[in-house]
Amino acid sequence: MAIPYEASGRTQQKSRTRQALVDAARELLAQGSTPQVEHAAERAGVSRTTAYRYFANQRSLLIAAHPQISPQTLLDADAPDEPHARLDVFMAAFTRYNLGWEPQLRTALRLSLDLPGDRPVLRQGRAIGWIEHALEPVRRTRPDVDVHALAVAIRSATGIESLIWLLDVAGQTPQDAAETVRRTAQALLTAALADTAR
Repeated sequence: MAIPYEASGRTQQKSRTRQALVDAARELLAQGSTPQVEHAAERAGVSRTTAYRYFANQRSLLIAAHPQISPQTLLDADAPDEPHARLDVFMAAFTRYNLGWEPQLRTALRLSLDLPGDRPVLRQGRAIGWIEHALEPVRRTRPDVDVHALAVAIRSATGIESLIWLLDVAGQTPQDAAETVRRTAQALLTAALADTAR
C-alpha cells in the first residue's frame, strides 16, 4: 500500500507547506476568484510541481480551503429561550456566518452544482443542526411540531443560496438581505406553530 506524500519524511515541513497552500487559496477566494492549484502555489511561493503533490486538482484544493469552522451551535449559552427571540438571535449569527464566508460558500455551491447526484464533502448540511438547536425550546414545549422539518424549511429559505439570490438577482444590500431572511425564518416558525395549534 502506497504511503501518502504528506505522511512520509519531513512531515512538519509538509504540513506547513500544505497549510500555506490552503491559506493562499482562502485569500484568493476572499478576493472573489476561484483559484486553480497553480494560483495558490504562486501566492504561497511554492512551486507548481510541489503544490500538485498536495492537491491533485482544483476540487481537492477548494475542499481543503472550505471553511472548517464547524461549531456545534451559533448561539451563546445566554441565548433567549422564547422561540421567536431565540430564532432572531440565531438568524443574525447565521447570516453573519454566511456573509463572512460568502466567497468560499459560493465556491462550495458551484462545486456542488457541478456534480449532480453526488454530495460533495463541501455540502454537509450542518446548518440543519444549528437551526434545530435554535428551535430546541419548540421541541420541549410543542411536541406536536416537527422541529426537523421546520429546520429544513428555514434552512432552505435562509441559507447561502437565498442570500446569493437576494444580493445578485433582487439587488438587495447585505443588510436588506439579512432582514429578508430573518423575516422569512420568523414567518416559517409562526406558520408551524399556528398549523399545529389547530
